[in-house]
Amino acid sequence: MNTAMIDSPVGVMAVLVAVVTFWFWLERKTSWRIFEFLPPLIFIYASPVLLSNTGVIPYQSVAYDFLRQYGLPIFIVLMLIKVDVLSAVRIMGKGVFVMMIGSVGVVLGGVLAYWLGQQLGFGGLFPLPQDSWRAFGTLAGSWIGGTGNMTAAHAALEGTAEHLTMAAAADQMVYLVWLPILLGSKAFAERFNRWARVSPDRIAQMEQAASEFDTSETAPSMTSLLYLALLALGFTWIALELSAVLPPVVVAGATVITASTWLILLVTTLALAASVTPARKLPAAQPIAMAIIYVYVARVGATMDLSGVDWADMGAFVLMAYVWIAVHGAFILAGAWLFRVDVHTLAIASAANIGGAASAPIVAAHHRQSLVPASILMALIGYALGNYLAILTGRLGQLIGG
Repeated sequence: MNTAMIDSPVGVMAVLVAVVTFWFWLERKTSWRIFEFLPPLIFIYASPVLLSNTGVIPYQSVAYDFLRQYGLPIFIVLMLIKVDVLSAVRIMGKGVFVMMIGSVGVVLGGVLAYWLGQQLGFGGLFPLPQDSWRAFGTLAGSWIGGTGNMTAAHAALEGTAEHLTMAAAADQMVYLVWLPILLGSKAFAERFNRWARVSPDRIAQMEQAASEFDTSETAPSMTSLLYLALLALGFTWIALELSAVLPPVVVAGATVITASTWLILLVTTLALAASVTPARKLPAAQPIAMAIIYVYVARVGATMDLSGVDWADMGAFVLMAYVWIAVHGAFILAGAWLFRVDVHTLAIASAANIGGAASAPIVAAHHRQSLVPASILMALIGYALGNYLAILTGRLGQLIGG
């Protein structure tokens, strides 16, 4: 029997939207410094946890099922049709490849950290549950793309609410250390650029290319919104139909591609195919997508039962996340030296991975204001890679963990 105060699907959805609206309103209204360290995402996730655990809203609802089945793939379509790889390459040049090397570092670092956590756990030092590869894959989504990729990977890997809690906690705790490092790297620009053998005219070339990039977007019309709706609903429908009939993929006795995984992979591929068409120019796709994904994050929080949380697992996961970010840092440094890119590009590339579209412009503005549009483009490339590589990270962990 459901004893929640609000159990109507419409009422539950209204509560989730109200939570998201409140925290963004509070951030904008107050400009409190706490939001510089703990972004609204954390509170948007935590508030429904409290509401469901105190009986205000239920742990299970038709509204939650609807968001998982339809809201998430619709978000992926709207997010990825704005990807513009060519413009990012024109401005950042080899910096795009540095970001991709950083993404490889996230994949390999995640697998290494999971394996290390398992080995230490066998000795009883830092126990990690056997299925924590789902949490590693979930966090990889955030560290390659952003919040949307994190939630998409979480769904594709069929993670629990606890897995997302582990990923979200580690994401913020690590980024509290990593962001100041990226910002502070500007002070070492000259020495770093000498070490990386950067061409003297590289920065001037980037700024010239950035000045020629048009970031303007027209106001959405009724017709353009209908086009967006058709793309989002159509691709979601196709992906759902195909994922229901495609067989699961089994490797070494482990099912690595399930129906949920097929759904995320298919809708990602369809959306990226549309991004090379005029669909990329449709306005308002990104703000609509972000509104959907924050409501989805609130939905995951609402399904979290605090009585089942193992705080020792949480601590062990966060510890391994610090090992993980060190591997990413080593890869991105190696990429900068290999491609001879400046420290500004390195910082933006790492921020585009680890922080996504929310943090990359902050780092870019601190280093070179003219590179802010390019930082957003690089973050969108992370969105494009994130779903594929995050699923890969989780499944590799699954295979090595037996």
